[in-house]
Amino acid sequence: MSSYPSPTISVVIPALQAASTLGSCIQAVLAQDVDTDFDVAIAVGPSSDDTRAIADAAAATHPNVQVVDNPSGTTPSALNLAIAATDGAIIVRVDAQSVLPAGYIRRAVETMQRTGAANVGGIQRPVGTHGRQAIIAAAMASPFGPGPARFRRDGGDGPVDTVYLGVFDRAALEAVGRFDEGMRRNQDYDLNWRLRVAGHVVWFDSNLVVEYRPRPTLTRLWDQHWQYGAWKRYSLFRSPKSLRLRQLVAPALVIGLAFSLGALIAGSWLGLVVPVLYLMAASVAASRCEMDTAHDRAVLLAAFATIHLGWGCGFLVGRRGG
Repeated sequence: MSSYPSPTISVVIPALQAASTLGSCIQAVLAQDVDTDFDVAIAVGPSSDDTRAIADAAAATHPNVQVVDNPSGTTPSALNLAIAATDGAIIVRVDAQSVLPAGYIRRAVETMQRTGAANVGGIQRPVGTHGRQAIIAAAMASPFGPGPARFRRDGGDGPVDTVYLGVFDRAALEAVGRFDEGMRRNQDYDLNWRLRVAGHVVWFDSNLVVEYRPRPTLTRLWDQHWQYGAWKRYSLFRSPKSLRLRQLVAPALVIGLAFSLGALIAGSWLGLVVPVLYLMAASVAASRCEMDTAHDRAVLLAAFATIHLGWGCGFLVGRRGG
């Protein structure tokens, strides 16, 4: 039993075009076993699917669930609107594409009280339900995919740059200005950077493992990582000291491939060095993932390239608008 008093808790969920995942997300949140009552605010953006209907049905069934309109449709705006509609001393951020495991909130709150952290989070575990989404999930779960950030792999607990989702101390969150609504992407890293600059701790707990449903197509995966790259560049212009060398790998790959293309056009076989080395590295990484067929392995290689080139191109030439 914890010796700490039970705080009030609010769960905030941004939802946009999330009909395929929102129901299971809400179900997992409401199944959480904690020592105190908690409320849930779902901020719904303009959606052409049944996202709003699913959210409204949950609010009609559960008195502790409310639905908030998010006219802009952006994630940081949704989060801030949901936070403003609640008053819990602890804010639990949940994505509509995620599924919290049993005991997640209890564990995160206990870790926060034990460490004094302003934000506690854990591991993002991509899970695809079928077909191409399952292959994309394997690519995102591979260390070769999105990179070695702690929240993408198992690792030792402790202070980190950023975490997946986040369980926040409201007082610290309010003190640094909540989420920056000018950051349509990379808003989590930006917020965690501001928390750390203000002297707070962002804590990684490897026992907090949350399932995440990735984009189901390569086109949407490219668009997602293009935006990630573009907004990362903007974030680094604002806060240069937040740069980590791993964030330059994908842009360097794009530049290397561009020079390779130029060398091949000029008739130099040296232009094959970078693409061949990349293909070899990607093939080794793919061999460590369980794929049923050669076609699936080819899609996996394409997913790796989509993640890296989408992020790198977005970083180099992407606009913040998309």
